[in-house]
Amino acid sequence: MNGAGNRFGIFDTRGASGFSMSVELARETAKKGGPMGTDGADQIIVLRESVRADVFMEIWNADGSRAGACGNATRCVAWLLMRDGANTQAAIETDAGLLSADGRDLARIKVDMGVPRLRWDEIPLKEYMDTRVIDVKVGPIDAPILARPGAVSMGNPHCVFFVENAETVAADKIGPMIEYHPLFPEQCNVGFAEVRQAGGQREAEIRLRVWERGAGLTKACGTGACAALVAAHRQGRTGRTARIIMDGGDLHVHWREDDDHVLLSGPVELEFEGELSV
Repeated sequence: MNGAGNRFGIFDTRGASGFSMSVELARETAKKGGPMGTDGADQIIVLRESVRADVFMEIWNADGSRAGACGNATRCVAWLLMRDGANTQAAIETDAGLLSADGRDLARIKVDMGVPRLRWDEIPLKEYMDTRVIDVKVGPIDAPILARPGAVSMGNPHCVFFVENAETVAADKIGPMIEYHPLFPEQCNVGFAEVRQAGGQREAEIRLRVWERGAGLTKACGTGACAALVAAHRQGRTGRTARIIMDGGDLHVHWREDDDHVLLSGPVELEFEGELSV
């Protein structure tokens, strides 16, 4: 499946005993030209039974590492749960906690991504600092190319740079440099956000490209879209609602003022179903 171009190989292991995902299997399944096709997959998802929710969602990055949350994968899994049933609501358990999804419009599944984590030790960062603007620079210290990013965790850590032109920024080169920056002990996802419309009477508009931790440059990133809006609002660049324009499609993010929950909505697509001998 894919959510706005963000591709997933989803193993539904509910009712099957003895199956376990491994680093090697995740890598082999996700690799380009492998079982998921020419483009491969950004993440591998394993669905398991849950006593707390409708399903437990295990998330593996393309490099075999684990992730705590994935917004677009959550929307895809919610679509699968609702496709053949009468329910339009779903509860999905992840390593980062419980997420709820709304499928009254199956063409644009909405998921409540919860409250963003904004404290330095929640993201986490290696040392204390105000996460609205963190001390990370790219280029010469006295004349950096990029600086003053925001840091947010949406179940996984994000570093969001605000740029003049998201199309021309060297995301494929800068992304891996910042992913392993020593300030982020668990590595980070790196966003390059261009605010094209601040909001006001019109919805804010952000062009976003994301280098995902463990996956590389992806066509879309749900938690990255959420992190970009949260970081933009905290720096006074936008309001609390935005259309996020990504390479694979548009996502909509709303950071509610009443309870601080972040809502993510957008398209999903089932590309194919089948069986894989493991």
